[in-house]
This record gives sequence, structure tokens and C-alpha cells, in this order.
Amino acid sequence: TASGLSPDVYYFDVDDKGDGMTPGNDVNLLRPEAAEALYYRWYYTGDHKYRKMAHSMFQAFEKHAKTKYGYSETEDLDSTHPLIRNSQESFWLAETLKYLYLIQAPRNTLDLDKWVLNTEAQPLPIVDK
Repeated sequence: TASGLSPDVYYFDVDDKGDGMTPGNDVNLLRPEAAEALYYRWYYTGDHKYRKMAHSMFQAFEKHAKTKYGYSETEDLDSTHPLIRNSQESFWLAETLKYLYLIQAPRNTLDLDKWVLNTEAQPLPIVDK
């Protein structure tokens, strides 16, 4: 998109000759799933392209979603000035920012052989029986 923010919904068409992805809406709700996927890809491959992607994602949030008191959901993403929706869900702070931090932190910040992240991105120790 022109803003660098990705839509919240995509449709996948396996028969498509292109990339098979079509945006399903024109909003970004600050959700964590893309940052989470980039984190795991970086953690397990060590490929720094995922860190660069996460940095670009964060820069787009800083440029287009940052408000006086936090960050906001946005719409009209293909504009260079997306509209602010004046709403920030708690998962932005609890999950999205955590993954964006972890992908830039040293790999040993969270050893995934000793810890697992639950669905809310809370680290829980792996306990041997």
C-alpha cells in the first residue's frame, strides 16, 4: 500500500497465476499476527530480511498510526495519509509491540527451547516432567 501498512484481511486464491493474495479490506487494526510470523521466521532461520521487514512495519506504524497518546487503527491504507480511527486495542501493547521488540533484540533474549509464547504472547517456561 502507499502507506506501508498492510490490510487486516487477505484472501488467498491457490489457482491465481500471480501471488494469489487479494486484500479483503482497507483497514489495519494493529494486530500482532504478521509481527509474530516475522519473529518466528527470524528466530528459526536467522535471516535478517525478517528483521528488516519488521523494521519497515514499525516505521509505517510510527509514521501513520502514532497519535498523541498511543497508536490508532487506520483505514484508507492505499493513501499516503491513512485515516486515524481513534481506537487502540490492548493487543497492540501486549503482543504486537512485544514481537516487534523481540525480533530486534538479541536472539538469546528469549530462548524458545526453554520458553513458549502462549496465544497472548506471554512467555511460559517449558517444564520437564
